[in-house]
Amino acid sequence: MTELSAWFAFFPSFPTGELFKQLLAAGVGTAAFSVLFYVPRKYYGFCAACGAWGWLTYFVLEWAGMTVTEATFFAAAAVVFLSRLFAVMERCPATLFMIPGIFPLVPGAGIYWTAYYIVTDQMELASRTGFSAVKAAVAIVLGIIFVFEIPQSFFKRVLGKKRAGETARNQ
Repeated sequence: MTELSAWFAFFPSFPTGELFKQLLAAGVGTAAFSVLFYVPRKYYGFCAACGAWGWLTYFVLEWAGMTVTEATFFAAAAVVFLSRLFAVMERCPATLFMIPGIFPLVPGAGIYWTAYYIVTDQMELASRTGFSAVKAAVAIVLGIIFVFEIPQSFFKRVLGKKRAGETARNQ
């Protein structure tokens, strides 16, 4: 029995089929958004990986019992962390990967339903869905801020990159 099948056997109610469909949708959607955002073609795979990783984090944490806001915070932090790693690897700005990668986490449906409920004069539902969308948006912002506080040197060390001009003698 492989480790992966052992993990799924330990969690028999885990919706693996649904997860794989959603990961594919998140990755393809993120890659498509990176086209609209004029990301260079060679980075589409990195962007898709950021979006899929963020959605995987969100999906698993929400399935494990976290609230939508908590899962969104940790998923946004995971996207930004991976974006910063890719930025160091590829020597380009982290926003190139972060902005498309955050796309699957944006509470667009919550914002839409809030506007819909306001137009149809259902103020209680509008306030409930609007507050939930605002909490998710704030969680995304806090996840971004949290990871951007980690020094760039940490990501270089994780990837084994040396600073410019550093030699073996200076280490």
